[in-house]
Amino acid sequence: MTYPISAQTASEGAARDAFYMPNTEQFLLHTPVRERPYHIYVARPMQEAPPEGFPVIYLLDGNATFATTVETIRVQSRVPDKTGVHPAVIVGIGYPTNQPFDSTRFYDFTMPTPQEVLDALPVRNKEQPRPEVGGADALRTLIEETLKPRIERDYPINRSRQAIFGHSLGGLFVLQTLFTRPESFQTYIAGSPSVHWNKALLQEQEEKFQASLPNLHTPLTLFMTFAELERNHPSNMSENTTELYDQLSQIPAEKLRVKLHEFEGEGHITVLPALISRMLRLV
Repeated sequence: MTYPISAQTASEGAARDAFYMPNTEQFLLHTPVRERPYHIYVARPMQEAPPEGFPVIYLLDGNATFATTVETIRVQSRVPDKTGVHPAVIVGIGYPTNQPFDSTRFYDFTMPTPQEVLDALPVRNKEQPRPEVGGADALRTLIEETLKPRIERDYPINRSRQAIFGHSLGGLFVLQTLFTRPESFQTYIAGSPSVHWNKALLQEQEEKFQASLPNLHTPLTLFMTFAELERNHPSNMSENTTELYDQLSQIPAEKLRVKLHEFEGEGHITVLPALISRMLRLV
């Protein structure tokens, strides 16, 4: 199965061609620890690369977020003095499916979780078996040791301006990455993070992160968001995110710059386009 994304000129007459996004390409990334490969989408800016290379943004749930991000940055980076958005290489980490989301994300974005914690999660379809969980560290290793070296080999990347973006469970993955491997990226964007998934373990990871701050020599940025309509979410998403912001905002800005934003009138899914547009200003 292929998912062509490349420059293409529409043919004249009655024939109809598939739509292609210019300056993009894709490849399958295999890993020995799982049968299915990852589907990687990459977009390179139209502009000439600066001497130091382009910033790079790694997107989780790439099937759902890649195209929106690419078109948003392509439009807004044309006038960076007005938008605050600059050209960047976009890397979508997705799955070999035509659907926007794949159930494998439950495994990829979560830490090992005790059964009693899983049973207490507020959002659950009891008619379906719960997907396997606990593979976040494996995905982090794949990104750091396999994907990033390939991207840095094939594209002009500024390694001092790397960002990772995730929403919901992806936002949880972003927070875990900040707390456990803070040197991996300089900018972390966690939209509507699923802090409730294993809040106690995340708290432990945060405490270890704070204890390691004296060894952190590069200032980091964390952008956390939630949507107004998530205030009624059974997972207490807005409350958990705000509580975490209050804790992390006590860290000196020369170590971690923390920002929090609420998107008015948006819900858990409708917030994605607005979130993508806003986060591009931080990279």
